[in-house]
Order: sequence, then structure tokens, then C-alpha cells
Amino acid sequence: MGSNSALEQTIDKILTQTEKTILSNLHSALTESNQVLDDSIPKLEQEYDKIISDGKKEADKIEKQLVGSSDIGARNSALLVLEKAVDDVFTKAIEQISNMERSGDYSKLIKTLLDESTKILGTTKVVIYTNSKDKDVVQSVLSQFSGAELSSETITCIGGVVVKSKAGAMKFDNTLDARIQRLKPLIRKEIATKFGVGN
Repeated sequence: MGSNSALEQTIDKILTQTEKTILSNLHSALTESNQVLDDSIPKLEQEYDKIISDGKKEADKIEKQLVGSSDIGARNSALLVLEKAVDDVFTKAIEQISNMERSGDYSKLIKTLLDESTKILGTTKVVIYTNSKDKDVVQSVLSQFSGAELSSETITCIGGVVVKSKAGAMKFDNTLDARIQRLKPLIRKEIATKFGVGN
């Protein structure tokens, strides 16, 4: 009897210590994840500001071409010039992003994209698709997403991830391509507004 009681006490003590360790590790991981997300936001904002700044510089170059254009032909020309300027800025930005090093900062960006995607889908039980360049980076942060797995299929994109629920009912495209496409209308509108040209 006495040995059973001692055994139960030992097991209870081990379980209590294990529970404390797990809770402590979970708290540390949550704190660290929040910090990485907080650290990544200024970098994304900085990249957004750079794209806006490049767009404005390009727009300033064409401003003189747009001043005084009042007839429909001139207006159409202005729209074409505006569209070309916006496309040129995005082409340069895509080129820079495609050639960026897949280092620590990029790994933080991928983790942020995965965090955002799983929150939007409401689950970490997902299948993640990425390009061949990003497979290693995605694999390195995958352990932080319980129930997530990396697809053996690759997708064509400049970077980032497409995340699908394992049930297949939900999908979120969080590739850099998709994010850039979501920014493009905002930048185009801002430049168009500056020159009083309709979109």
C-alpha cells in the first residue's frame, strides 16, 4: 500500500512539473510570436511606404505631361501614361522582392503571412503551398503551426504562401503577388487623385 501511495505522489509531482513546463513554454512561444509580428509590421509598412514613394516619384516625372490636358484624347493619353508609371513601379518592386535573400527577416515575414492566413481561416489544420524558393523557409517555421503541413506541390509566385483548410472548404492566397495586387489599386487611385485623372 505504502509503495503505491509513494508512486502516486511521484507521478502527481511529475505531472504537475510537466504541466508547469508546458504552460511556461506555451506562454514564452506566444510572447515571442507576438514580438515577431510586432517587429515585422514596421518592415511591411516601410516596404509599402517605399512603393508609394516610388510611385510618387514616377508620377512627378509625368506631372508635366498631364498639366493642361483637357480634351478626351489628352485625358486618355494621361491615363495610359499613369498606368504605365504604376506598372513600372510594380515591376521594379517585384524584381527587388524576387531577388531578395531568404534570410531571417524573410523567415519572419513568412511566419507573419502564415499567422495571418491561419487567423483568417480560423484553423491551423491547413495545407500550405509555396514556391520552390520558399519551401525551406516555410518548412522551418511550420512546427509553430500545430496541424499544418507543407504540400509537396509547388506554386508559381514570387514568394509567400497559399493556405487551404485540410477539409478544402477554405483557401487564402497570401502570396506576395496577391498582396501586391491588393495594393496596386490603392496606389493607382492615390496617383490618379493627385492629378485629377479618373481611374
